[in-house]
Amino acid sequence: MFGLHQCKKPAPPMSEPTSSAELRRTPSFWDSVREAIGGSRQDFTEGSLGRAILLLAVPMILEMLMESVFAIVDVFWVSRLGADAVATVGITESMLAIVYAISLGLSMSAAAMVARRIGERNPDQAAVSAVQAIGVGVMVGLVVGATGTVLAPKLLQLMGASTELVASGHRYTSVMLGSSFVILQLFLINAIFRGAGDAAIAMRVLWLANLINLVLDPCLIFGLGPFPALGVTGAAVATTTGRSVGVIYQLVVLARGRSRIVVRREHLQLHPIVMLRLLRLSANGILQVAIGTASWLGLVRILSRFGSNALAGYTIGVRIILFALLPSWGMSNAAATLVGQNLGARRPDRAERSVWLAGFYNMCFLGGVGLLFVLFAPGLIRLFTSDPLVTPFAVDCLRIVSCGFLFYAYGLVFSQAFNGAGDTLTPTLLNLTCFWLWEIPMAYLLSIRLGLGPRGVFVSITIAFSTLALLGGLVFRRGRWKQQQV
Repeated sequence: MFGLHQCKKPAPPMSEPTSSAELRRTPSFWDSVREAIGGSRQDFTEGSLGRAILLLAVPMILEMLMESVFAIVDVFWVSRLGADAVATVGITESMLAIVYAISLGLSMSAAAMVARRIGERNPDQAAVSAVQAIGVGVMVGLVVGATGTVLAPKLLQLMGASTELVASGHRYTSVMLGSSFVILQLFLINAIFRGAGDAAIAMRVLWLANLINLVLDPCLIFGLGPFPALGVTGAAVATTTGRSVGVIYQLVVLARGRSRIVVRREHLQLHPIVMLRLLRLSANGILQVAIGTASWLGLVRILSRFGSNALAGYTIGVRIILFALLPSWGMSNAAATLVGQNLGARRPDRAERSVWLAGFYNMCFLGGVGLLFVLFAPGLIRLFTSDPLVTPFAVDCLRIVSCGFLFYAYGLVFSQAFNGAGDTLTPTLLNLTCFWLWEIPMAYLLSIRLGLGPRGVFVSITIAFSTLALLGGLVFRRGRWKQQQV
């Protein structure tokens, strides 16, 4: 499936006897998976595209799984403390959505710039770009973190938290918002590794950070052993500690030359022109993420008209869908790296082929997942709830949205391909058109005006993402992204 037959295994040194059969041997699928997890040194501007996608996608998928575990672990332990503690985590996460949007926007441009320089065989300029991205992240993170730390109680009040919740949860919010600096660096430096083609390093960073969080969470929340019982604040301290150690590991790897990018003393200078270019690209990336995130809030506002059961069903259905989409995000990020590096190597045709191939693999995967969701939706939903009033809405959401998976597979890849080329404006305009000018009005029309209820909202999601894929494909075929300068 991944075209492994196209990539020859390098012959061993001449001093070792080698049979002709060994010379002809190509890596098996599982050989490539092991290489992907261990860290591949392949030149992604040469050789089999299918194998390149596999080598990049596997660690990226595992990286995203680790990122999702952060929130799951915190909620698992915090839920033992009661409703106020869970509400504190939920409200704070909604505020952190702004930090995540900034982090993702900066990460898109950083990955695109680094990938382009690596493709150009210019590791020194790749290191310079990496340092500028880290510098921007430091400045933005310090401002956002300091503001969040000082204003945490006020922000909780603005979000509608009760006086009791503010009193018990403001320290958690203060620590989490204050760690914005660490969050930005974790996202940014991992994006630098991915852009360089070192996806396995980014994966190991989150494994390390998540393992520390996993161990410290119950210790700091409940006061196990020598640790103090900090309650919900302990969850924030554990998460921030894990992420901080992850950032330290990232910096060590960059400094010690264990990646394709090596940051030396001569690279540690600020270049205003490069930083301004990075900020210009990032502005569109941040807006792109914010538009997508805000559109989900718009759908929730429409669904709230139909009561808490409809909202609960939607929440469960979407959580299952988002978890299933994690491998697709990994495939899409792999396409972004291949686009950036091959444009840098002046191989735009190879960049284009990588996107169509990644889209096809993504369609095969998501098509199979979508079929399973349609056939077995009731059983899957029962794993999360047995409430007879919630289950029908969750089943409808899972089945209807899954019907658009074939289109969504390509839509994800096209969007990330534009970002990988440094064209962050095109997916921003596509998101604005498909989600705000198309999805939200359609959801309102179908669910309320035409009387379809919550199903109207679910249908609008399927149609909007299908439209995004079709428009994205049309714009992608025009090929203007190939002339994008980064």
